[in-house]
Amino acid sequence: MFTGIVQGVSKVVAVRELDEFRVHIVEMPLSMRAGLEIGASVAHNGVCLTVTSIEGDNVSFDLMRETLRLTNLGAITPGQCVNIERAARFGDEIGGHSMSGHIISMADVVAIEEAPNNRRLWFALPERLGRFVFEKGYIGVDGISLTIGDVRQTEAGAEFSVNLIPETLARTTLQDRAPGDQVNIEIDPQTQVIVETVERILATQPRV
Repeated sequence: MFTGIVQGVSKVVAVRELDEFRVHIVEMPLSMRAGLEIGASVAHNGVCLTVTSIEGDNVSFDLMRETLRLTNLGAITPGQCVNIERAARFGDEIGGHSMSGHIISMADVVAIEEAPNNRRLWFALPERLGRFVFEKGYIGVDGISLTIGDVRQTEAGAEFSVNLIPETLARTTLQDRAPGDQVNIEIDPQTQVIVETVERILATQPRV
């Protein structure tokens, strides 16, 4: 389990390409690596990955076909950075919201609005996910626990905004996002369960 409180960014220093498979080697400083063991879970841009090797500052992770299909990690090149969060432990403070590290889709950055000391980003979701997005609800964007600002409907589907404070921009890769970029999306699990349950109940009701 993760909380969406990103601990910082780490550089991908090497990528090994295999048939529908990738290995990412990530440079993690001691502050992020302390106590890390092979088999541990670490989120990269919100994607739960397993540690396969540790050699000094360099930590390796395997990416399977489904991860490459559903997330933006397949487009990462050496030198780029990813948001890092270690798995939550019992007793840790939960400052964000409960996240599984299972990405449901990607979303496109469609607009950026600048204002003093903050930034608003707009994202376009696939049409099938629009029903899970509500104003003031939770959402995971590249592994970051964020509160949805506004939601608007377009011909192509739903768009939503998030408002970012300087600390979030300084700590995560969202400071570098531009229109046209793709981010990983994890819908709030509780919201998804509630919406799908209500839909199933309504589907069983007799039509008047």
